[in-house]
Amino acid sequence: MKNITVIGAGTMGNGIAHTFAQFGYQVSLVDVSQESLDRGVATITKNLDRMLAKEKISEANKLDTLNNISTFTDLKEGAKNADLVVEAASENEKIKLDIFKTLDEVCPSEAILSSNTSSIPITKIAAVTNRPAQVIGMHFMNPVPIMKLVEIIRGYNTSDETTNKIIEMSKHLKKVPTEVNDYPGFVANRILMPMINEAIETLYTGVAGVEEIDTVMKLGMAHPMGPLQLADFIGLDVCLSILEVMYDGFKNPKYAPCPLLVNMVRAGKMGVKSGEGFYDYSESRKAEKVSQQFN
Repeated sequence: MKNITVIGAGTMGNGIAHTFAQFGYQVSLVDVSQESLDRGVATITKNLDRMLAKEKISEANKLDTLNNISTFTDLKEGAKNADLVVEAASENEKIKLDIFKTLDEVCPSEAILSSNTSSIPITKIAAVTNRPAQVIGMHFMNPVPIMKLVEIIRGYNTSDETTNKIIEMSKHLKKVPTEVNDYPGFVANRILMPMINEAIETLYTGVAGVEEIDTVMKLGMAHPMGPLQLADFIGLDVCLSILEVMYDGFKNPKYAPCPLLVNMVRAGKMGVKSGEGFYDYSESRKAEKVSQQFN
């Protein structure tokens, strides 16, 4: 498999495209917006420049990686020659199902269709195609070029052949593929999201403040990032969506999203990407922090 189509040029999509391209695959990066594609390629370029500055890659490696990436706003054109598709669009079930219906129609019959979904069942996604044995989950971790884990999710009908191919490909990317079964939240988010939700509940009920909660988890539990800061980094809308999928799938109240999370998302506070979540990421706040460092 040499031709990889990545759908979605956002944080996860451009990281996935970067990773495949860096290891010599021909990548077609697809998004509905040319502006999003331009931002995605700019992010890849910036990340490659960081690696170059740290002497992890050469200038030739950087140029080869960028030359391995082509961009498309037309899904059919971008996926028509794919050996593997990695879908990294919005964590929205309808959007994903519509994409997979189209992929099934336009991709070569032998192509494997994978999703980077955080929580939506692979079996449900596979059911809208005529190739359920060739549909699988590839849940990369953010930032993709750095994080080693790939959660490999087998749908009910995913074949051994498909699973083995994706495991071997993940190893070629120098990732650590870990196979799990298809239940809401899989493993990573089934454990992570209730912790984040409980941290939000702890804030909501006035037990402690944002920085205090994160400090306890960082210093007391050796987490590299506190749960509230991590939620901002993931995106509060994404956290809410994953919790709703798990709550719907298990019908267990422990997965019910905290009202504070629901209200913050309604108010447009999505975390880093919106400039504000549990922390302030606005330009004025950044300027204030810089000013404090020099005063």
